Amino acid sequence: MNEARIAERAARESYGRLLALLAARTHDLAAAEDALADAFAAALTAWPRRGAPDNPEAWLFAAARRKLIDAARRAQTAAGGEPALALAAEELEADIDARRTPDRRLDLLFACAHPEVDPAARTALMLQTVLGLSAARIAAAFLVTPAAMSQRLVRAKQRIAEARIPFAPPPPEQWSPRLDAVLQAIYAAYAEGWSDPEGADPERAALAEEAIWLARVLTAQLPQEPEALGLLALLLHLEARRPARRVEGRFVPLEQQNVSLWRADMQDEAEAILKRAVTADRIGCFQLEAAIQSAHAARRTRGNADWEAIVTLYDALARLTASPVVRLNRAAAIARKSGAEAGLAEMETIGVRSLKSYQPYWALRAELLARLGRREEARAAYDEAIARERDGAVIRFLSGRRAGI
Repeated sequence: MNEARIAERAARESYGRLLALLAARTHDLAAAEDALADAFAAALTAWPRRGAPDNPEAWLFAAARRKLIDAARRAQTAAGGEPALALAAEELEADIDARRTPDRRLDLLFACAHPEVDPAARTALMLQTVLGLSAARIAAAFLVTPAAMSQRLVRAKQRIAEARIPFAPPPPEQWSPRLDAVLQAIYAAYAEGWSDPEGADPERAALAEEAIWLARVLTAQLPQEPEALGLLALLLHLEARRPARRVEGRFVPLEQQNVSLWRADMQDEAEAILKRAVTADRIGCFQLEAAIQSAHAARRTRGNADWEAIVTLYDALARLTASPVVRLNRAAAIARKSGAEAGLAEMETIGVRSLKSYQPYWALRAELLARLGRREEARAAYDEAIARERDGAVIRFLSGRRAGI
């Protein structure tokens, strides 16, 4: 492996670990990021000439540590802050040299999810601090300008510094909401990557991969936390179906996907992770969502999805969330299990008001009305669905369904 590849691998595997170590001591994310960026730049200059070090992570930490101390001197804070910073850095560097690096990425994730941090910035902040993604790349994935994303990230980091937000897991009474914020942020990142119009934006496609990486970081830190495991299992099940979701530019709905295109290795990993989560006997939303996807994945091995189980799982999920979207998905499952009339009757109990701007509501309604022979109502519902869709492949799919009535 050449030195540039080693530097790239170190950036991917070590960035969040090193940033968490540096920021935990300085409580200044921006300064820690600048020092680490300088360290990686130095590595790209030094390693090709001298060869990569035996322990790239220790080398990078030492270089970033020197940058931070130099910055402290320039700011004329050496008398108050430099000795303590240097001592802490030397102790941590000794740990790294001994390959016993303390991993503070969980602390960093919880700092990003602190109530003082703007919820709109949490996902982007995690992607940048734990994975090292640039503001420009995150902005492209979330469809905002790089300047706007940079400002959002700068404000979030300033807030962490101003509020002296601790880089440590919260006390027990604050654990649940903060963990939920971390889980929701990772899921939001994946959803942005999943909802890529036309499936042609490489930045957004890569965002799904980064979200899965974040979920892996979290489960490595919390191997016994069932909802973290549930989230990772859910994302793996969804990602396993990506190759079958678009075929030659055509959108293919789940029930019509070619199961031979599904990634069996990823589905098997998801199943194993979900089994680990269930043993904790603390069922949560992400575990139920993963179990629903597991029941869909059964079609790969048994020829059909387990619709009985899917309806039961949606029942449980609806009790936990009271979400109209969950109820809509439950209605779709009922239609598959018990027929279009039963599914449509279930839809009527939800009410259109809460979902009138939601394309899947109209698409499902159109499909069920068409199956019941109510053609004019079905055409009108397809028109509503098409008007609310921006993905060209899905529009073509819905238009084809409408034309076939």
